[in-house]
Amino acid sequence: MTFSEIKITTDYIKERIGGFKPLVGIVLGSGLGSVADAIENPIIIPYKEIPNFPVSTAVGHKGNFIFGHLGGRPVVAMQGRFHYYEGYRMDQVTLPIRVMVLLGIRALIVSNAAGGVNPDFKIGDIMIIRDHINALPNPLIGPNMPEFGHRFPDMTRPYDLDIIKFVKKVATGLGIEVKEGVYYAGTGPSYETPAEYKYFRMIGADAVGMSTIPEVIVARHSGVPVFGMSVITNEAHDFSSTDYENNADDVVDAANAAASRMLSIVVEALRVATPPTPQGRDEKEDA
Repeated sequence: MTFSEIKITTDYIKERIGGFKPLVGIVLGSGLGSVADAIENPIIIPYKEIPNFPVSTAVGHKGNFIFGHLGGRPVVAMQGRFHYYEGYRMDQVTLPIRVMVLLGIRALIVSNAAGGVNPDFKIGDIMIIRDHINALPNPLIGPNMPEFGHRFPDMTRPYDLDIIKFVKKVATGLGIEVKEGVYYAGTGPSYETPAEYKYFRMIGADAVGMSTIPEVIVARHSGVPVFGMSVITNEAHDFSSTDYENNADDVVDAANAAASRMLSIVVEALRVATPPTPQGRDEKEDA
């Protein structure tokens, strides 16, 4: 996808949202779309209406771009993301992030449902992503887009340490227990075998999924700070039961059950990611 095509998509969205300027982008994964219900004065744009946008087909992904205020901050939220396993190219998977960058976001918050390969993790746990291991195609393969960033972006700290430190402190004050760990992303859509889960654990992964990392790479390519979280929706480390199986509906149900805690954490992450903006203000001052 060319820069001109991304610009066409961005210009269309700008027309739909008027003078609204989001400062933080939020990606809501499987079962977490209900967090978007807390966005005030929403402007909802279905993906199917946006030029060049794919359509989300994954379970638990509604497929809307939502603009509005959350925790007093102007945000844009993806109510459902795109996945490589849906048959989309990586430039399509990450298109919304590049659009967010052109819309002016200053930080990105990503979330997902993941299997817990760390034996200390239980269903319903929230894991702050400290680092990741990528087994998906890198979205920066191909000609570089200098309009967004340099050819070889640094990934030493893909997830912002200051935001992580702040959120961990606030979560403790709210009585919300959070884990911290490394997220591994593979292509899917099949769930992994017991041997693969064991391998992921051996190489340092704490949770495994099929998304998120391409979005993070593209955001960091543009110099946008990132904060990430996983909801542990299945325990991918104990197969002693002969009737155990991974089930997509169970994953969505487990993510839904954690949505209220995720919302509390997202709101606090917004506090440190960007200063407050008075709700209802005409945000054309620096246009």
